[in-house]
Amino acid sequence: MRGLIGLLLLLGASAVHAGAQQYEPMAASVRAALHAAVSDSRPPASSFRTPLEAADWLGAMSQRLEKRIPDRDYRIDLLRSIHYEATRAGLDPQLVLGLIQVESGFRKYAVSSVGARGYMQVMPFWIKVIGQPDDNLFDMRTNLRYGCTILRHYLDIEKGDLYRALGRYNGSLGKAEYPNMVRAAWHKQWHYDASPSGLSAVNR
Repeated sequence: MRGLIGLLLLLGASAVHAGAQQYEPMAASVRAALHAAVSDSRPPASSFRTPLEAADWLGAMSQRLEKRIPDRDYRIDLLRSIHYEATRAGLDPQLVLGLIQVESGFRKYAVSSVGARGYMQVMPFWIKVIGQPDDNLFDMRTNLRYGCTILRHYLDIEKGDLYRALGRYNGSLGKAEYPNMVRAAWHKQWHYDASPSGLSAVNR
């Protein structure tokens, strides 16, 4: 098993060209708040308002993700987790899908050339800064929890400026390429409109 994971890491390292978050000193109160956010062990609750909303969103997103993740059960579990963690952090789930597409191409064991890990390409230093020593950034929910918490943190720092927050997330603050790539993926690949009946008109 370790050999397989090692091979996946090696393959991922050559395929991922994402940047990475950079360590910045932060106030103890901010650090404590981020630690509480990633350490919340309450059982996941549905982030959908109704079963119909869940069925519609999951159906629309699942169809688009099928080629990248053929296993339907895992795909639905991933989508539910993305929706939950994004909503919990006050983020648009479709934005997070666009970010994952750009960062890792939906590869669970992706590793960048500078060591960022997993779906949302989280840098390992975050474990020491806000997490627990045994946190595993290749665990799906752990990776999503960290990634969404970090992006929310950067949005708060930048007072809601998504362009600058994405630049911080990628370690390329002030450069347009990465924010533009994420926004393009978000709006072109993962755009979603729900009609009043709860049925999406997108890709139908």
